[in-house]
Amino acid sequence: MKKILFLFLLFTTLSLDSQKPEAYETGEWFKFRVHYGFINAGYATLEIKDAVKNNKKVYHAIGKGYTVGMSRFFFKVDDNYESYFDKTTNKPYQFVRKIDEGGYTKNQEGFFNQSDNKVLVKNYKDKTEKTFSVTENVQDIVSSFYYLRNHPTIDKLKVGESVIIDMFFDEEIFKFKLKFIGRENIKTKFGIAPAMMFRPLVQSGRVFKEEESLVVWISDDENKIPLRIKANLAVGSLKADLDGFKGLKNPFMVKQEK
Repeated sequence: MKKILFLFLLFTTLSLDSQKPEAYETGEWFKFRVHYGFINAGYATLEIKDAVKNNKKVYHAIGKGYTVGMSRFFFKVDDNYESYFDKTTNKPYQFVRKIDEGGYTKNQEGFFNQSDNKVLVKNYKDKTEKTFSVTENVQDIVSSFYYLRNHPTIDKLKVGESVIIDMFFDEEIFKFKLKFIGRENIKTKFGIAPAMMFRPLVQSGRVFKEEESLVVWISDDENKIPLRIKANLAVGSLKADLDGFKGLKNPFMVKQEK
């Protein structure tokens, strides 16, 4: 359970371009219920607010992941990920990563200099600072979630086609490849929802059972929100389902079962 929020955010990164936001707005909030096998292991939430950075109005996205019940007794998780990013280009200005995963902790902030393609990472736990070179269109893990949702190109992918994004995470550029595998209607808490299915290609061994262990279902509407995630881990399996939401900019396209 030590990757609840990281898994959720990582699986939803699908695009390389940028445009003015159409899929979301300030006030949007999601909640996801996370299962480990048959156990209700925890929850993950995402919300977006307004903020000011460098005298400029920006979006402030906040993601949290935490275990509950017996899962918390055996393996406590309290993760907090944040990003401040541009309202037009979606380029990140700052990220926050403060996590506690079974005693493994990190407390970092990253400050992007987009004109120089650099990021300054302050590690408060170790009291260190390092500057890293990044690519021009790099995103942090939270900003990438919002980055993808404004791109109509994901509606036009053919089965088997893949996309790649540059993401800065854990002090390195992470090349992440996703493959579109089709569409289907899935049963959710809110009704039957049309969804696009993607399979992220990940490195096997550390966390995941094999390279193609993950599937994510994205709503096939103007919101482009994750509805479900399934992952076969090195030990057991993980599933996350949309459990609650508010503040969507566009109608959520679901129909009730007959």
